[in-house]
Amino acid sequence: MTQDSAEMLDKTFDPAAIEAKWYAHWETAGLFRPERPDATPFTIVNPPPNVTGSLHVGHALDNTLQDVVIRYERLRGKDALWVVGTDHAGIATQMVVERQMEQRQDKRTNYTREQFIEKVWEWKAESGGTITGQLRRLGCSMDWSREQFTMDPHFTKAVVKVFVDLHQQGLIYRDKRLVNWDPRLKTAISDLEVETREIDGKFWHFRYPLSDGSGHISVATTRPETMLADMAVAVNPSDERYQALVARGATVTLPITGREIPIVFDEHADPELGSGAVKITPGHDFNDFEVGKRAGIKAADMLNMLDAEAKVCQTSDGLIPAEFIGTDRFDARKRVVELMDTDGLLDKIEDRVIQTPYGDRGGVVIEPWLTDQWYVDAETLAKAPLEAVRSGAIEIVPKTWEKTFFNWMENIQPWCVSRQLWWGHRIPAWYADDGSIYVAETEEEAQSQAGNKALKRDEDVLDTWFSSALWPFATLGWPGDNALLSRHYPNDLLISGFDILFFWDARMAMQGIHFMQEVPWKRLYLHGLVRAADGQKMSKSKGNVVDPLGLIDQYGADALRFFMAAMESQGRDVKMDEKRVEGYRNFATKLWNAARFCQSNGIGASQSVAAPAATSAVNRWIIGEVVETIAALDKAMADLRFDAAANTIYQFAWSQFCDWYIELIKGQFDDETKAVAGWVLDQILVMLHPFMPFVTEELWSKMGARPYELIVAKWPEPQAPIDAQAKAEVEWLIALVGNLRAAKAELGIAPGARLTAYLADPSEQTRSIISHSGTVIDRLARLDAIRFETAPAGAAMQIRAGDAMLAIPLEGVIDLASEKARLEKALATSIKERDSLGKRLENPAFVEKAKPEAVDKAKADHAAHSAEAERLQAALARLG
Repeated sequence: MTQDSAEMLDKTFDPAAIEAKWYAHWETAGLFRPERPDATPFTIVNPPPNVTGSLHVGHALDNTLQDVVIRYERLRGKDALWVVGTDHAGIATQMVVERQMEQRQDKRTNYTREQFIEKVWEWKAESGGTITGQLRRLGCSMDWSREQFTMDPHFTKAVVKVFVDLHQQGLIYRDKRLVNWDPRLKTAISDLEVETREIDGKFWHFRYPLSDGSGHISVATTRPETMLADMAVAVNPSDERYQALVARGATVTLPITGREIPIVFDEHADPELGSGAVKITPGHDFNDFEVGKRAGIKAADMLNMLDAEAKVCQTSDGLIPAEFIGTDRFDARKRVVELMDTDGLLDKIEDRVIQTPYGDRGGVVIEPWLTDQWYVDAETLAKAPLEAVRSGAIEIVPKTWEKTFFNWMENIQPWCVSRQLWWGHRIPAWYADDGSIYVAETEEEAQSQAGNKALKRDEDVLDTWFSSALWPFATLGWPGDNALLSRHYPNDLLISGFDILFFWDARMAMQGIHFMQEVPWKRLYLHGLVRAADGQKMSKSKGNVVDPLGLIDQYGADALRFFMAAMESQGRDVKMDEKRVEGYRNFATKLWNAARFCQSNGIGASQSVAAPAATSAVNRWIIGEVVETIAALDKAMADLRFDAAANTIYQFAWSQFCDWYIELIKGQFDDETKAVAGWVLDQILVMLHPFMPFVTEELWSKMGARPYELIVAKWPEPQAPIDAQAKAEVEWLIALVGNLRAAKAELGIAPGARLTAYLADPSEQTRSIISHSGTVIDRLARLDAIRFETAPAGAAMQIRAGDAMLAIPLEGVIDLASEKARLEKALATSIKERDSLGKRLENPAFVEKAKPEAVDKAKADHAAHSAEAERLQAALARLG
C-alpha cells in the first residue's frame, strides 16, 4: 500500500477509518515479521491472555508497552519477533463452559470426560478469539502467523516432557499436604489465587477438660467446627503455667467427640495471647499442619473432617457424631457452638475482624484441606534464577523489585501443580492397584514400565501456570532443536505487570534455566497497575472499571496508546484520566493539521535519509533539534523510560515543529525550507510511529511517493552536527515572542497590538540576531521596532530574551494602576491558598490519616497555587 505520489489529506482526522485499513494491510502483507534472516534478532513474548478474556485496561497498558518496544526495534532493522498466543486457562474456561451448560439445564457430569472436553473445544472455536481481535484493535504488531495456544499438540508435548523429566530428576513428587481447597470449584488452587478479605467474625473461647478431671484448658478459635478434628493442644515451652501438665503427659478429652489428645510444647503458641494455649487441627490449618509435624504426627495420620464440598465427613477414627455427617461446615460451626454452650464449656464470644481467604474465581471461603497432590520442588528450581538476578544475567527494571523477588524466591514453598479439573493438560501418571505410580510421556510407556499390571490414569490436570512457564521456549518449537529456537532464545525482554511476578515470571525463570541452561529473557520490566482517576483499584463492584475499547471508539487507539506510554513511569501505578486521552487525540489532530499545512505549501515526502543541506538559521536549528530529540529518545528507550520517551517526541512534535518551526517558516517556502520541512516531518513520523502507529502510517502514505510502508522504515540516524549559533538565534526569537505573548495575555493587552521595544547596549550577538530577523520579529512579536536605546521614562513591562531585557512602554496601552492592583490582589489570594495547603501537608496527622486521594488532591492544589503565584509575581516583575 505504498504511494506513488502525494494524496491530499482529508480535512478531518478520522481514527476509526485509518485503523481498520492499516491493521488489515500490515497483517495481510506480513509486515509484523518481515523476512530479515541476516538481521540481529529481537524477541519478546506476550503474557498469554486467558482464552476466556476480554481486553481490559491492564491488557491495554501491558500490550501498548510491548508494541512500542517491538515497533521501535523493527524500525531499527532488527529481526523483531513478538510471540503471541492465548492460555487455555483451566479453571476460568471450565467455569465458562459449565455456566453455559447450566443455563441449558445441563451439567458436566452428564458427559464423559472426553465428551466434555470436546464441548470446550467447540466453545473455543466459537468464542475463544475475542481478545485476539481486541489486541488487533489496539494496534499490536504481533506475529499472528505463529499464534500459539497452550493446548496445541506441540505445546502439550512440551508440557508432558517437562513433567516427566522433572519427575525422573526427583523435582516433581506426590505428597499428602494441606492445600487451598475451593469447595465450589472442587479443586486445589495456589496461594497466589487466594484473596484475603477482612470479614466481621467471632472469636470463641472454649474449655477443654483435662482427661484426669483435674481442671480444664481454655482455647480460642475463629473456626469452632474444626475442633471435631483436633489432634493436640499446644502451649509455649516458656509458659510456666503448663510446665507440669506437659511434664506428666497430661491430655484433654475433647467435648463432642470424646477424643483424647495430648498437650504439647510448640513455639507457635503465644503466651501473651488469650490463655496461651491453642487448639491444633493439622488437617485443616496451615500453621497447625507444621505444629503437628513437629509433634510427630505423620501426614497420613492427620484427621480430615471435610469432603470436597466442605461438608462434614467421618474421620478415620469414627468419633464424629452422626448428626454432623453431611452438614455444611458453617452449619456445623453453629451446632458445635450450641453444644459447647449447652455443656457449659463456652466461656465467651468476642467480635473480631477476621482475615478470611477467598478463592479469586470460585468466590467462596477457601478451606485448608489435607489431600494427595503433585508438587514441584520449587526451592531447588529457584536457586538458578536467584543467581541469575544477582549476577546480572537477568536485569529487573525497576531495580526496586529485586528485593521482593529475592524475598519470595528465598522463602519459596513446594508448588502444588495438580488441579481437580477436566480441562487442561492431564497429568501423565498411571496408578496400579498395589499403589505403584508410573510416570511416562505415553500410556504405552507407562504400561511397559508396569508390566502386566492394570493401570488407571491420574484424573487431575496441571496448574495452568505450569504450562505457561514454558512459554519462552515451547512457543519456539522446544523440545525440537530448530533454527527459530536457537535464534530467538533467550528472549531479549519480558514486559509484565508486577502482579504476576510470582505467578508467571519467576516460574518461567525456573523452567527456562533448568531446561534451556540459559535465562528465558535478559531483562524483566515490571509495570504498575492502571487505577481509577481517584487512585482506587478498579473493580466491577465499585463501578469504576474503564473499558479500553470504549476509549478507542471515542478517541482512537493512538490516543489511548500514547496515554498509556506517557503515564508509565517505571513501576508506579497509572491513574486513568480520560481528559488526557482526549488531549492525546488532540495531539494527533494537531500533527494531522500540520501535515495538511505542509502539503498545501508544496512540502511532501523527503527524498533523503540524511538531513538536507541548510543555510538559514531556522532550518539549521530544526535539524539540530531532530538530532537532540533522537538521542534523547534512544536513551529513554534503552532505559525503558516510556514516559520520558513519549514526552520527548511529544514536546518536539508539538512545540518545536508544529508551534515554532511552522510559525517561523510561514511565507518563506523556498526549496531549502521545503526540503528541510519534509525531512523533519518524516523524522517525526518515524519517531512517533511506535507510540501512534495508525496516524503516522496514514500521514507517511499520503505525503508522497514511498518505497516502503512506515512500519518497516529506517529509524533516524542523522549525522548532522548541532549548530550552536543557529540554536542560540532561534531560541532568542522564541523567547522574545513567547514571553511577549504571555505578558500581553497577563496584562490584558490585545494579541495583535503593535508595540515598540527598547534595548540599551545590546550584546553583539543580540544586535546581530535582531538586525537580520526583522521580518520574523515584525510578524510574530508584533513589534514595530526594537530601538537600541534607553526606554522613555514611565511605566514599562520587562521582556527577557536570552541575555537581553527589553523594555516596552505601557503609557496609553493599559491602565497601569488598576492592572497592578488586579495582579497584586490575585497574587495575595494564590499565596494564601498555597501557604494554607502547605501547612496542611506539613501536618503528619493529615498526611497519615486522610484518604490517599485527599492527600493527592491537596498536593495537586498546592502545586497549582504555587505555580499561579510564580506566574503573577513574574507578571508584576514585568511591570518593573
